[in-house]
Amino acid sequence: MSVGLIALLDDVAFMVRTAAASLDDVAGQAARAGTKAAGVVIDDAAVTPRYVVGFAAERELPIVGKIALGSLRNKLLFLLPGALALSAFAPWAITPLLMLGGAYLCYEGAEKVFEALAPHHAPPDEAEEQGAAGGDQAREDRRVASAIKTDFILSAEIMAITLAALPEGSFWMRATVLAIVAVGITVGVYGVVALIVKADDAGLALARSRATGALGNLIRGLGRGIVRSMPVLLNILSIIGTAAMIWVGGGILMHGLEGYGLPQPAHAAHEAAVAVSSSVPFAKAFVEWLITAAVSGVIGLVVGGLLIPLTSFVLAPTWKRLQGLRPRPV
Repeated sequence: MSVGLIALLDDVAFMVRTAAASLDDVAGQAARAGTKAAGVVIDDAAVTPRYVVGFAAERELPIVGKIALGSLRNKLLFLLPGALALSAFAPWAITPLLMLGGAYLCYEGAEKVFEALAPHHAPPDEAEEQGAAGGDQAREDRRVASAIKTDFILSAEIMAITLAALPEGSFWMRATVLAIVAVGITVGVYGVVALIVKADDAGLALARSRATGALGNLIRGLGRGIVRSMPVLLNILSIIGTAAMIWVGGGILMHGLEGYGLPQPAHAAHEAAVAVSSSVPFAKAFVEWLITAAVSGVIGLVVGGLLIPLTSFVLAPTWKRLQGLRPRPV
């Protein structure tokens, strides 16, 4: 009886160790895959705060919450099953779709750079114009819907990058890692967004503190500093997000071309990174990453710059003509 009990306990301990190892493997893969999508995550965090501009302070967090729920729905209900179906039935399509998303990131980033260098005002949104008289709730609903549509594109790129970064494994392992990345990135991004949009309110509350003495002066000074620094922080986030879009998109295209038998750009980036980093051995890894990101950024900026006229003068007019052919509702 005691021998059987010891054998049973040994089996249970083995199962626990195996489960712990599997969980550790899942967590490690999720962390590694999530870092691959860091550039898109930064841009997502930089873009989202603009959707709460113009609303009352008490509506900012509910709006962010609605966008976060929409983002989670995008990832878990649509993109995760789609990614798993692709990996199971059409793995050959992952790289082209990833490159298509990379090209989109290059276009978006290059368009922002072009807007900064040569400001031009986009035409007002038709839905905003038509529904301007719909009240704050209708405007909020439209803004949330627009944010969720934008998030769908960024979330698709995040899930595709994550899927491409995963090694071969079981269906459930890949599904678990994708779900962990989806939930973790959504919570992280929109948690940061919530902090950003409410930071100025917190700073204002500190600036109005009634505390006396040196501590009170310190608190009020901190509050005023937060309020004054928020526009600068948002501008910095916007710049970082734009740069991240360009270098991530360029890197995706560069590595995709390598998979299709065009390794020259990737090899050139690697050789340049190794050559430069060898002269600064104390920061070799960082310099190597920096040079690779810079080369990826140049590729992304060139591709995005080429896509701007294509989108503006070919794709956009074609899309408008196709919309004009649709039957109008009676």
